[in-house]
Order: sequence, then structure tokens, then C-alpha cells
Amino acid sequence: MSERRIRMLEAAVRVIAQDGVRGLRVEKLAAEAGVSTALIYYHFKDRAGILRAALEHANHRAQTCAGTTSDDPRTRLEQMLLGELQDTGVVRETSVVWGELRASAAFHEELRPTLLATTNAWNADVAALVRQANPGLDALAAAERLTALVEGLSERWHSGSLTPERARELLAGAIGRELG
Repeated sequence: MSERRIRMLEAAVRVIAQDGVRGLRVEKLAAEAGVSTALIYYHFKDRAGILRAALEHANHRAQTCAGTTSDDPRTRLEQMLLGELQDTGVVRETSVVWGELRASAAFHEELRPTLLATTNAWNADVAALVRQANPGLDALAAAERLTALVEGLSERWHSGSLTPERARELLAGAIGRELG
């Protein structure tokens, strides 16, 4: 991927994190990326293309941030999921964008296939770790419950109804209950 396209995707994530999907203006995106609006349209075709590409980029960012340092599957699972609730710039921004794009999929049907694919991939990654940590569990069901909980806790954190510390505490308890 070209440096310019990455710069535009990073700008899209920033603008969506600041202004939401409804506040996304191509002119502001172009200014944030330091390119022309024509170049934005050349790369992404339309607003829906920008949103799909931003979702894919946010997913890539989340995967990059989710590095784990343990050989133990349970510890890796905890690190992966709790890492989604870190109050750092990139994690927070990526989480806000994910929430915005997930909510927008209710109104923008063209986002649903990309959202479904990225959600399924995340569930599969979590299920693989659940399966390794406790082979007797329905790993996919546990993964779906845990990823849905992360998303819900993230929304509460970003809306100010929950501190990130409390969100992490609740998630750690849920992981413990899921894995036994």
C-alpha cells in the first residue's frame, strides 16, 4: 500500500474518531491527509468506499496493537481482549472508529459485508485461543460473547458511563467465568 493511501486512511480514522461517521466530510478528510478531494475520490470512489476502507484500516490497526507476549493461550487471550480497552491514543481512536462504523452499519448496508468479515475474523482468532485454553468449551460461542462484551464495554467507556479501569475489571471477570 502506498504511503499516500496510508496517510489518507489514517486521516479517515482520525476524522471519524473526532466527528463521527455523520460528520465525515471529504473536504476535511482531504485537508487532514494533505491531499486533494479529487485524490480521495480517485482512491475510494465515494463516501461508502471511504467508510469501508476506514473500517478495514481500523481492523488492521487493531490487529497490530493486539500483540501478545505469552506462550500461554489463556494469557494471550486476556492480553488480546484487555488490550482493546487501553486508554492510549491509537487504541482509543481505533475503538471509537469501530464503534462508529458498527453503529453506522444499521443505516449503511454497504458496510455490513466488511463488518461481518472483520467480526468473523476477530471471533475466529478469539475462538482459537479459547479452544487452546479450554478444549471442552464451545469456543465460538465463548468468543462471540467475549467480543460482544468488549464492544459493549468500549461503547460505555467512550460515552463516559464507565472508566477504562472498570471496563477492564469487568472484562477480566468475564474471561475468568468463560474459561472456568
